[in-house]
Amino acid sequence: MSTAPVAADTFVARDLGARGSRAAVANSDPAAALPPTALAVLAAIPAWWEARARAAGLTGRWLDVYSAIDAAAPDQLGDTTSPLDLQSCSAAELGAAYVAALTPEVRARHGRHYTPPELADHLWAMTRKSLGHLRPARPLAGLVRDPACGAAALLLPPLREHVRALVRADARVVLAGLPNVVEGVDGDPAAVWIANVVLASEALPVLASVPPARRRPLPALARAGDGLRPTATPARAVLMNPPYGRVRLSPEDRDRFARVLYGHANLYSLFLGAGLEGLDRHGVLGALIPTSFTAGRYFSSLRAEMTRVAPLRDATFVALRDGVFAGVLQETCLAVFTKRKPRRTTIASINGRVSDVASVRSPRGGGPWLLPRRADDAHIAAAAVTMPLTLARAGWRVSTGPLVWNRRRVDLHARPGSTRVPVLWASDLDGGRLHRHRARDALRYLHIRDEADRVVMTLTGPAILVQRTTAPEQRRRVVVIEFTQTELAMWGGAVVVENHVNVLRPRDDTTTPMLSRRTLAAVLATRTLDQLARCLSGSVALSAYELESLRLPGRDVLRRWETLTGTELERAVAAAYRPSSE
Repeated sequence: MSTAPVAADTFVARDLGARGSRAAVANSDPAAALPPTALAVLAAIPAWWEARARAAGLTGRWLDVYSAIDAAAPDQLGDTTSPLDLQSCSAAELGAAYVAALTPEVRARHGRHYTPPELADHLWAMTRKSLGHLRPARPLAGLVRDPACGAAALLLPPLREHVRALVRADARVVLAGLPNVVEGVDGDPAAVWIANVVLASEALPVLASVPPARRRPLPALARAGDGLRPTATPARAVLMNPPYGRVRLSPEDRDRFARVLYGHANLYSLFLGAGLEGLDRHGVLGALIPTSFTAGRYFSSLRAEMTRVAPLRDATFVALRDGVFAGVLQETCLAVFTKRKPRRTTIASINGRVSDVASVRSPRGGGPWLLPRRADDAHIAAAAVTMPLTLARAGWRVSTGPLVWNRRRVDLHARPGSTRVPVLWASDLDGGRLHRHRARDALRYLHIRDEADRVVMTLTGPAILVQRTTAPEQRRRVVVIEFTQTELAMWGGAVVVENHVNVLRPRDDTTTPMLSRRTLAAVLATRTLDQLARCLSGSVALSAYELESLRLPGRDVLRRWETLTGTELERAVAAAYRPSSE
């Protein structure tokens, strides 16, 4: 188990102050709030430990988990007995059992989610490769830290490799050195206890090889605390699956994390920033994170800081997310950042198995990063990064529809009226064809309160409309229509656009855009631009910021596009997004 992404809107922002992680914020006494099911898992640990200790050939006090590990168990356990038989569980499954025993509200609010072993193994393999350890036969040559360790799912793979690599070394030296190579931190003391148990269980065969008279309790490798606090000991590798969601920061914390913040503070940005701070000069950061960091405006400073300190070396996109992270509608990726700055970034995907996608020029700067999710998109991303224009530089601005319907529910009506303007919903754009979706007829008209409301809420001129949010199963990510003057007149001369639609209009009234409205709408409707948008955003949402950042070729190419329509335009756009070396 490790603290994994949860949907941002499930977290009620609180003042982070000096307390750090979401778990630390919410858990002044987390154990007291544990449900009986979670307490039953904790109470089953002694039997789980005894079975493993016996299997390793240990007897006596070493069968007692409380005596065998130099770590404090949660106080609230007392004499609790467990109805559960978890003795056949693996170390990773024990952590998963604890997470499953928590209520959904606790899991979502405090970021306690299970990291599947295959993802933990793959993230460590990526990280190890970046450290220069091409085969899992070398002991760790530096500290590996997880600042949001949960039940230590991400620390198990490196610790196992380290112990196996030292099978012929002096057992007492190996055990004494473990705190120098693995460290976990988490705000949940119960999870920390499980982390210490499962990590110590990996060392049981080593302990058994020590003469009984010279054995000492196994060291604690995880501690309860704030994973965002600065650390005195730099780490060679930081592994994390951090919580995310908006938080309010104290002035001191906002100043500390200023280099990774733009606007709202997101927890996983803070963890990534703190992780970068905690690396040594050859360090590597491996993270299981949502892909919003690659393109969203709020992560522009984070991208710039990563470019400066530790650029992206490897990214593996998790294509199948069902059953992994509940409530996450955007992609998740395994990302590795390295102090030894790479020239190229390796992209892969996990879709049941790992497959290579491409090797691309390492993304740089604070602007959106173009990273292909599929092999047949790689050439588009490679060509786009060299293009001189964006949609914004070509003279177009993008805004989000102003109507947030649930804030104006009392003003929405089914019938027209003298003060009512028709509402254009995202579902009215389905299939790239403008129509009035019947499911929205009960909320079809908005009452305009006054002239100021009319200025803010109504669209009275032609524009290009693009769905801001699409369903995961939709074939296209860019669903676009040209909203002409004729169509505007058919809707009564003015419409209110809801906030799941992006509105594209010329940047100003004095300069003609490099692409006309007709041509731009047709270009956005091409398969190539849809593929480009998928390289830019891993979410079902395509923000105004991301749309404005879409890369376009130079002015001469755009002029040629103006003379084309239909399949000729489709072919010309596809040809423009081929690397010049092809």
